[in-house]
Amino acid sequence: MAGPSDETPWPPLPLDVWQETYRTLHMWTQMVGKVRLALAPRTNHWWNVTLYVGARGLTTSAMPCGSRTVEISFDFVDHVVRIEVCDGSRREVPLRPQSVARFYEQFDAALRSLDLHVKLWPVPCEVPEPLRFTEDHRGEYDVDAVQRFWRVLASAESVMEEFRARFIGKSSPVHFFWGSFDLAVTRFSGRPAPPRESADAVTREGYSHECSSAGFWPGGGPIRGAAFYSYTAPEPPGFESVRVRPDAAFYSEDLGQFLYMYDDLRAAPDPQAALLEFFQSTYEAGADLGRWDRRALERLASLRTIA
Repeated sequence: MAGPSDETPWPPLPLDVWQETYRTLHMWTQMVGKVRLALAPRTNHWWNVTLYVGARGLTTSAMPCGSRTVEISFDFVDHVVRIEVCDGSRREVPLRPQSVARFYEQFDAALRSLDLHVKLWPVPCEVPEPLRFTEDHRGEYDVDAVQRFWRVLASAESVMEEFRARFIGKSSPVHFFWGSFDLAVTRFSGRPAPPRESADAVTREGYSHECSSAGFWPGGGPIRGAAFYSYTAPEPPGFESVRVRPDAAFYSEDLGQFLYMYDDLRAAPDPQAALLEFFQSTYEAGADLGRWDRRALERLASLRTIA
């Protein structure tokens, strides 16, 4: 199958045009992500559950399954979910207009046919009013929209890898969270964070240490469009009032983080430079106000203070 016809690294991605495809793809990534959750050894901050940007889409990377190894990938070029086992066996589930329930049935059958017996909780996470996969009869798959989304992910991942390389302290990989459906990279100060006593176990583990996180999200709820985000947790006093760059970036009271809308990025003379500036300036805001030891955590070439 041919690749995307629009070769720009930052194609248009209006939320209202692909909202139903977005929802469908979100549910499908949750199914694959739940396999990763079941098979991958648990690591700090739940990094074991994430998907990764690959050459053709999103992948679990290799996962242990008994005496075998399995990898599951979303191929957004051929539009299939590909399940590959180290013994050479493989199955493909087509990505096409169909209900969430129908896809779940095919995906489960493909796993069982490969003798991959993984117990999955068939209910999505981190979504309002979750509906069991088996009872979700909505579903849409717009090939063009998915390919544009994939191109944005690939472009964002490249910039985020460059941003990550500036940091020598503890940092997450650039990875895709299927629960919140966002691509993220997170830096850590090296200090424990105050306990979040009222939070659930997942949140307490995710924010057990001081961090600065940045990423890309297709939008939803009060944010009616794709956006890049950045936040510091715990948020230091005055963070929301810092003037960050580029000028179009702003602090969202609804989300408690800085946003740089995707359409503003597309309008920038140099989108890659603008995105790096957004990630760097918002990180600096949190790190300086939070009194991080930046000289110990960053490559000297990237050190600077907030203007």
